[in-house]
Amino acid sequence: MIPGVLTVAGSDSGGGAGIQADLKTMLALGVHGMSVITAVTAQNSIGVQGAWELPVEAVRAQYRSVVDDIGVQAVKTGMLSSAELVETVAELIAGTDAPAVVDPVGVSKHGDALLAPSALDSVRTALLPVATVATPNLDEVAHLTGVRVESEDDLRRAAEAVLAYGPRWAVIKGGHLAGDAVDLLTDGSQEHWLRAPRHDNRHTHGTGCTLASAIASQLAKGQTVPEAVMAAKEYVTGAIAAGFALGAGIGPVHHGWNLG
Repeated sequence: MIPGVLTVAGSDSGGGAGIQADLKTMLALGVHGMSVITAVTAQNSIGVQGAWELPVEAVRAQYRSVVDDIGVQAVKTGMLSSAELVETVAELIAGTDAPAVVDPVGVSKHGDALLAPSALDSVRTALLPVATVATPNLDEVAHLTGVRVESEDDLRRAAEAVLAYGPRWAVIKGGHLAGDAVDLLTDGSQEHWLRAPRHDNRHTHGTGCTLASAIASQLAKGQTVPEAVMAAKEYVTGAIAAGFALGAGIGPVHHGWNLG
């Protein structure tokens, strides 16, 4: 039986991130992807031109429709733009017997805000506590915890601050640091330092969504958290290396690079 993974996220009309990136990743990794759309964006390679949040009732109905009939082996969250949406999705995840990967999306690759400042506290107090794995980048760590990472030495301090909000595991993504792309995975007791060479490729739109979806896909297939994150890191590194130009700005990673 093919495992099912549910993404709860916004739609990216350009196809590089969001729901579209999530579903491509899930297909590439051999799981059945399903979706709860939380927002519709007008988005392309140069930025986000508009975003429209869906009503909470629509988000709840989509989630219940999938979970109550088909069932899920993992859940992944992305763009949840308001406190009401964050709290609703956290409640739904808490009632679902499946691991949850929380990507606390704050801004787009182009710097466009995707999370209302008023929703930050709901992410801290409602969403992170129900996460099996949280996957913040360095900007998201700073907004959520106040910890600013300037070097690899700061990654451990950032992880401690994120774990204090309740996720079982945290992946602190150090891709914005100089040198190799280094991430720290920890549950507060064991640590896994994940290193990959930095590819000279600016077409990296969708990396965060892709990594979180890859982790959820591997968890759905029965892997442990360290196994899932290591496999996801390898997959996203290959997708970045194969990223391609699209439009006039930053192109997407190549989600099907591993399919030949």
